[in-house]
Amino acid sequence: MSKEKKSQNINETEELNNLEQTEETQNVTPETEVSAEQESAETDTLSAEVASLTEKVEQLTKEKLLLMADFDNYRKRTIKEKADLIKSGGEECLKNLLPIIDDFERSLQALNSSTNVDALVEGVNLIYNKFKGYLAQNGVKEIETTDAPFDTEYHEAVTTFPVEDPQKKGKVIDCVQKGYTMNDKVIRYSKVVVGE
Repeated sequence: MSKEKKSQNINETEELNNLEQTEETQNVTPETEVSAEQESAETDTLSAEVASLTEKVEQLTKEKLLLMADFDNYRKRTIKEKADLIKSGGEECLKNLLPIIDDFERSLQALNSSTNVDALVEGVNLIYNKFKGYLAQNGVKEIETTDAPFDTEYHEAVTTFPVEDPQKKGKVIDCVQKGYTMNDKVIRYSKVVVGE
């Protein structure tokens, strides 16, 4: 009898365990299903976000490469344009000098055939004035030296000369070579004699 009771107790224990497991699965299953669905939805959302961000990164990378290529093309184009300007920058300046050269050639021809010296001198003066006018149009001005105080920013002292007049000390007495400025920048210093 004790075996029967033992087997009966084991059977009852198994049934109780089965009942408890069934109740647990019945109680847990709806919650587990809801949480599994939530996890699945979250996973789908995160996967979609990752895909969207990956696509954005690829798009931004392409845009960056295009901008870099555009900038490189711009840089090369501007370097070429600067080189062209340097090569042909003086072209307009020289082209405007050609009429003055033509005038000089005509005056040289007139020197050989003309006997009127006054007309030749007047023609050369006209050419000289035309050339000075051209320089003035391009911002070139002569540096004034007559009785000007010696200024190292505009003058280069070739020599000094003793003077008796104290007012002439430190002033320009004579100009050996004229100086010029272009747009207020010295392009050639005046070579002068300074009184001391």
